[in-house]
Amino acid sequence: MTLSKSARIIALLLVQLQCVHADETYIIDKNHASIGFAVSHLVISKVKGNFADFSGSIILDENNKLKEATCTIKVSSINTGIEKRDKHLLSADFFDAEKFKEITFRSTKVNQRGGKNILLGDFTLHGVTKQLILPFTLKGPITDPWGASRIGFAVEVVINRTEYGLTWNKALESGGFIVGENVEIEINLEAKKQ
Repeated sequence: MTLSKSARIIALLLVQLQCVHADETYIIDKNHASIGFAVSHLVISKVKGNFADFSGSIILDENNKLKEATCTIKVSSINTGIEKRDKHLLSADFFDAEKFKEITFRSTKVNQRGGKNILLGDFTLHGVTKQLILPFTLKGPITDPWGASRIGFAVEVVINRTEYGLTWNKALESGGFIVGENVEIEINLEAKKQ
């Protein structure tokens, strides 16, 4: 039995569609992830902290290359290890957490610069949205001991907090300010295939 030309074309298209790999979505595993920061204090040292409550996803294309990434951080989950300081950070002097409850990132483009992977996206902090450039490292996917597919995603970037309206400070008699303007952000995420 011979197939008509149109039937052969349809059969060929069906075979090609079966060979196409769909994008794969990975969900951030908070138990194996951290979003931390460090900022200069009194010019002589750094205060470190983190956010404990966050969620997001990472999408890989058919070649296991990063295609998209999103992340939402609950501002109220900030932790520097000192309750009084955390309350001050949540106040209107800094994050104004009652008004601005979340920090978000949504990617818009992935490319390379100088041999490094770069993720561009809309970063919203304290009600201000700016394009942020994130150099990133992507590892995996690998299969964990329980059979799930996982990836690792890491970012180190510095932002200027005053560009997002976080301007509170006090001058020191010896020069400089209590809190530095630049904030070092370190993100280490493990994500599990949905």
